[in-house]
Amino acid sequence: MISAAIKGLFRRLRKARPVRSSLSLAMVAASLLVLQPNETASAQGAAGAAPKLGPSGLPLPRFVSLKAGRVNVRVGPGQGYKVSWVFTRSGLPVEIVQEFDNWRRIRDSDGTEGWVFHSLLVGKRTAVVAPWQDGDPLPIRVSPNDTAEIAAYLQPKVVSQISECDKGWCRLTDKRFRGWIKQTNLWGVYPDETID
Repeated sequence: MISAAIKGLFRRLRKARPVRSSLSLAMVAASLLVLQPNETASAQGAAGAAPKLGPSGLPLPRFVSLKAGRVNVRVGPGQGYKVSWVFTRSGLPVEIVQEFDNWRRIRDSDGTEGWVFHSLLVGKRTAVVAPWQDGDPLPIRVSPNDTAEIAAYLQPKVVSQISECDKGWCRLTDKRFRGWIKQTNLWGVYPDETID
């Protein structure tokens, strides 16, 4: 049984107009079926399994951030495909879930997916603070423990650079603030991932 997400993907691909691409609809659709939309590295990383490597030799999935202040996100891996939407802010974290030639299929913090050219992405790690919630700000602390002094409070959806993550805590660095936050309060880093 094909999931609703895959059926929607086929509908979007049929509407796309590949101008200069030699890929057939069937080839693109087959390449998109490699990863289901909700598959994450935490599922792949269970039981110490080796990470899956993409054609670039880098692990899939993986987090990166947007390099440019304007990034077109397309329905397929090529300039001939229709632009679905445009990011207008550099530094936002995105998750690469698939690679095809010089194109990367990405997922944003809302779960929306599309294709971008690889040079519009950079390996700098950033994260969004609790994009799934509204309301109360979350504390960041001067050291990585629950009893440490509070350095600042951050509203949900704030974006910051990650300088390190270890033992369930991540250190955020920004011009406006610095401090540690629980890893579970971030989108842009995997559970139990270590960054140094």
